[in-house]
Amino acid sequence: MNLFEQFQRLANAYFLILLILQLIPQISSLPWHTTVIPLMVMLSITAVKDAIDDLKRHQNDNQVNNRSVLVLMNGKMEENKWMNIQVGDIIKLENNQHVTVSTSLGYGIFSFGLSKYKETLLAFLLPLLSVTFICLILYPGIYSSCDKDLVLVHLSLSLQADVLLLSSSEPYSMTYIETAELDGETNLKVKQAISVTSEMEDNLKLLSAFDGEVRCESPNNKLGKFSGILTYRGNNYILDHDKLLLRGCIIRNTDWCYGLVIYTGGMCFILAIGHGIWENKKGYYFQNFLPWKEYVSSSFVSVCFIFWSYFIILNTMVPISLYVSVEIIRLGNSCYINWDQKMYYAPKNTPAQARTTTLNEELGQVKYVFSDKTGTLTQNIMIFNKCSINGTLYGDVYDQNGKRVEISEKTEKVSFSYNELADPKFSFYDKTLVEAVKKGDHWVHLFFLSLSLCHTVMSEEKVEGNLVYQAQSPDEGALVTAARNFGFVFRCRTSEIIVVVEMGKTKVYQLLAILDFSNVRKRMSVIVRTPEDRVMLFCKGADTILCQLLHPSCRSLRDVTLEHLDDFASEGLRTLMVAYRELDNSFFHAWSKKHSEACLSLENRENKISSVYEEIEKDLMLIGATAIEDKLQDGVPETIITLNKAKIKMWVLTGDKQETAVNIAFACNIFEDAVDGLFIVEGNDSETVREELRSVMDKMKPKSLLDPISSCFTTKSKMPFRIPEEVPNGSYGLIINGYSLAYALEGNLELELLRIACMCKGVIFCRMTPLQKAQVVELVKRYKNVVTLAIGDGANDVSMIKGM
Repeated sequence: MNLFEQFQRLANAYFLILLILQLIPQISSLPWHTTVIPLMVMLSITAVKDAIDDLKRHQNDNQVNNRSVLVLMNGKMEENKWMNIQVGDIIKLENNQHVTVSTSLGYGIFSFGLSKYKETLLAFLLPLLSVTFICLILYPGIYSSCDKDLVLVHLSLSLQADVLLLSSSEPYSMTYIETAELDGETNLKVKQAISVTSEMEDNLKLLSAFDGEVRCESPNNKLGKFSGILTYRGNNYILDHDKLLLRGCIIRNTDWCYGLVIYTGGMCFILAIGHGIWENKKGYYFQNFLPWKEYVSSSFVSVCFIFWSYFIILNTMVPISLYVSVEIIRLGNSCYINWDQKMYYAPKNTPAQARTTTLNEELGQVKYVFSDKTGTLTQNIMIFNKCSINGTLYGDVYDQNGKRVEISEKTEKVSFSYNELADPKFSFYDKTLVEAVKKGDHWVHLFFLSLSLCHTVMSEEKVEGNLVYQAQSPDEGALVTAARNFGFVFRCRTSEIIVVVEMGKTKVYQLLAILDFSNVRKRMSVIVRTPEDRVMLFCKGADTILCQLLHPSCRSLRDVTLEHLDDFASEGLRTLMVAYRELDNSFFHAWSKKHSEACLSLENRENKISSVYEEIEKDLMLIGATAIEDKLQDGVPETIITLNKAKIKMWVLTGDKQETAVNIAFACNIFEDAVDGLFIVEGNDSETVREELRSVMDKMKPKSLLDPISSCFTTKSKMPFRIPEEVPNGSYGLIINGYSLAYALEGNLELELLRIACMCKGVIFCRMTPLQKAQVVELVKRYKNVVTLAIGDGANDVSMIKGM
């Protein structure tokens, strides 16, 4: 396998062809050993280097495979290794334990059948041409089943060991997990078992008698999606990603939980060997090159001899020793990266680590850097800063003369002494908002009530009065904490109720439905029944989305709120709109029936649910908007200045509001104050976007539409081509939102967009979806012959990074 990988490199294949030619006496002009000896040395050095890397991977595989886990066997818990876990097993996970499985494919495949130095052995023992054997290992067909009463209907083709949560030690079978190894996010997420299995708790007799049937989709690479149905005791129960513990997550703040293994990997190594032998006996062989038994004196054959003989002589033009030197330099560069003290992060005692030796030299060739904003350029530590409620802006501080005062450490903070459950670490400076809360302002109370209800935050209260929130996103945590301090304390929740302490009075809201947030919807909603028996829908989300869902009577309030949002965004604050709708009981019951039918559907479930959501999320009444501060990472502006000096262009791909992204871009020095022009593309149709792009091009490079390069864009060329580097007549920046980008990525417009963007010093793509991030990266890779780098910290950046 190592040889197979090495000869995929052009240089190695080149020297191999030279060696083959030199073995043909009729055309050989140099002794064959002048090539084979250096080639063997180079391959051996690379094989040893790969063996060292592989040894480290094996040690990691071995550590993972041999982790112990408790498995329910014959009515009692027995300790076993993760490598022995099969689909259908019921396992017990404890606090701080990883959800994992034996790495039975890829590098871990040989852990059970060959020496740990597998790549080194393969480099010298496996035939170079055993491609079929390799393909059988990498692409096996696997069928997993279980010997329990539970039947799992799926085709297991994945390495995942995903576990369906059955019950846990926490109230209502809540389980807290950390998914840093999956999506880079360190904040805890909450999973909850369905009520019918949570009743089993840790009763081994009930767990052993569990005889449900699970039907679910085939394994895929979408972390936030899972569709399945559990059939148990004649009833069907919906399974989604909130019930699933993914491979790689870590159990936190939960004493124990039980789960059913539904996805895992499997591989029969002996079967693969058998297929390899069959291919060796019956497969194709390489035929001998030019099998001449005697010389042919024709002129054509003579020309061929001379050509290939001269080709062999030319091998001295690219000496193999140079390539050996390059391999040694790569290894040395990896060591230098690991030893670099300037790349050492002292707060977390984390040094730099070069995980591969084959990509290091490309770091110096990077021309374009694609970066997310939140958590990458910024710290992802959210602080409630300002808000707009019913057209009134709160958060600014004014002196006695009515002049706005800049907030500093000396500014007096608001006192929350009236609230015993307030978070002492929370800071706010505008006293008028507290006064409005104390006076009982209806809209202010409704605003904070919506923040305390519309979320997926979980609370812990191990000490009376000491609430600790576990939020799936820092934004939600900041908003719920703000509502808590102003007197609307989210106390606890279950799958059926939400308990809120409103100005000292405890109220219980019946939770009827949660309309999940997604990167496509860009909003989330909850439907609750109030203690007064009113059915209320509370919604929060991006202003671009909620503005389209508002009732026409909110037009004037919407305009005022949008002005406030622009002010917030100009300060670099993250914004959300908040709205509500009161529902009629009969309407809600009819909608709930449609919702249940959509959730129980296995085919096209996501689209059906989305359609049902849209039926109820309309005619909303606007309450206000929130503004959250997310500070820059230390050293970001200085780093970007250094990148600019190195002629490396920085593009920010974010889902945030345009004004927020632009403000951060100036703060990071992506856009300089002395920029000659800042162009904004915000057309709502293809023709408008085309005109905007051509207007920008005409200003950056006059008469450019008449040059030969532009003529290539008028017709779609069937042959791939590269867009050359162009120099504009000044320093410019480009801003484009996701809606306009959708049109700009169509047809020949994508080439015009790329040409303009590549001439700008900085580019901001805002209001983007994960798919659009991947499309932009792929666009640059396709038409620019350059090395690119993508940086992100969340699951919504995975598609962008995979496009590299």
